[in-house]
Amino acid sequence: MNNLDQLREQQRQDWDKFSPGWKKWDRFLMDFFRPVGEKLIGVVDLRDGYRVLDASTGTGEPGLTAASKIPSGEVIGTDIAAEMVRVANENARERDITNYRAVACESERQPFDENYFNAVICRFGIMYFPDMKGGTKELVRVLKPGGKLSLSAWSEPEKNPWVTTMGGIVNRTLGIPPPSPEVPHVFRGAKPGILADILKECGLNDVQEVEVGGTVSFASPEQYWDFMMDIAPPIVKNLSKADEATRQNIRKEVLEAAGKYKTDGGITFNWASWIGYGTK
Repeated sequence: MNNLDQLREQQRQDWDKFSPGWKKWDRFLMDFFRPVGEKLIGVVDLRDGYRVLDASTGTGEPGLTAASKIPSGEVIGTDIAAEMVRVANENARERDITNYRAVACESERQPFDENYFNAVICRFGIMYFPDMKGGTKELVRVLKPGGKLSLSAWSEPEKNPWVTTMGGIVNRTLGIPPPSPEVPHVFRGAKPGILADILKECGLNDVQEVEVGGTVSFASPEQYWDFMMDIAPPIVKNLSKADEATRQNIRKEVLEAAGKYKTDGGITFNWASWIGYGTK
């Protein structure tokens, strides 16, 4: 097994393990990520009857929302984690969305013919592709000529304190260095222009990159901690390296830091993301 295959297998295990947490927070995450999903869907000009790929579908969004907009069309979600795929299909059944289905596959090995989809969307997946350009090329391969591809990645760390408040304290306390740009991580696509450059290198035309942001609120610092422990594999894996006393000290510091974002009724963080899109 080569290094990329080892990385894919580790990602598969990590996201499978965290699928119950994503299911638990499904409604919260749907509201949190809604502006990104709406933009991804909006820029690909969906039409009824289209066949759409939602790559890195996770528990089903924004593919399920896209499917609800094209009742005579079809949306197929793909994800590396079989348990995420199981939850996505379960969510489709619960919401009675019959024109959506999810299948497990690797980002660089989509199980479809060339020129198969009218549109492709990918929400917060590209930064975790073992090979960002290779994975994007694969999405372009399955897109029909004239079809549109949109994808998103988180913007710079300083614009996303909902990540860095906990992640920064964990990394600093445990002496974990910043990840290499070549290694999948949450801010791998954060610098302006990264998404646009990849889309251009993969042969797309009329490429645009825009920033979409908003706020996310939690009832308390404790709820924020629970949320991150349920949905953030990299942070939780790093935290697992600490002994119990260190872990409790980290938790105390995170709760204090999160408390600085106090608003009426809870705590509120800003967030920001990049949306890149273009036409084949």
